[in-house]
Amino acid sequence: MTSEETKLVLEAIKSRRSIRKYKETPVPQELIDKVIEAGTYAATGKSQQPWLVIQVTDKTTKDQIRRANALIMGKNEDADPFYGAPVYLIVLAERANPNHVYDGSLMMGNMMLAAHALGLGSCWINRAQQEFEQPEWKEWLKSIGVKGDYEGIAHLAIGFPDENPRPAKPRKKCVVRV
Repeated sequence: MTSEETKLVLEAIKSRRSIRKYKETPVPQELIDKVIEAGTYAATGKSQQPWLVIQVTDKTTKDQIRRANALIMGKNEDADPFYGAPVYLIVLAERANPNHVYDGSLMMGNMMLAAHALGLGSCWINRAQQEFEQPEWKEWLKSIGVKGDYEGIAHLAIGFPDENPRPAKPRKKCVVRV
């Protein structure tokens, strides 16, 4: 990696922010594919890659997921915890894998950085674990062909930003040198 490439990577890490307002513009499939592919290159324990990504762009399905997420959050079912994003990526990981939460979280991080590098906004949306514990969502997984015992790690809202990202907050002191 050249020093210029290194600078670009470090700048992307420092400048990525969660986006909470999206344009209705559809995201081209080739960009979604690049985001997902970047996720598959995340580090995993013993390179077991215990994850699964579900891409959701269908309005009806997105509305069902949005409502379920809002209710788990304790909000009215009309609330939009996904901020109007045109694409939801749901990361699940094999429950039996001892590193599944860590591995799925690293996948999310890679996808957020890739989205940023591609000019897309993203936001980590919680409550996937609670959502996919519910019997109706376990059935939904089966209905779309998901076999196995998966735990919901997170949802990733992605789309073209319709806001300027907030500036970074000052970084906390977090290093102890001995």
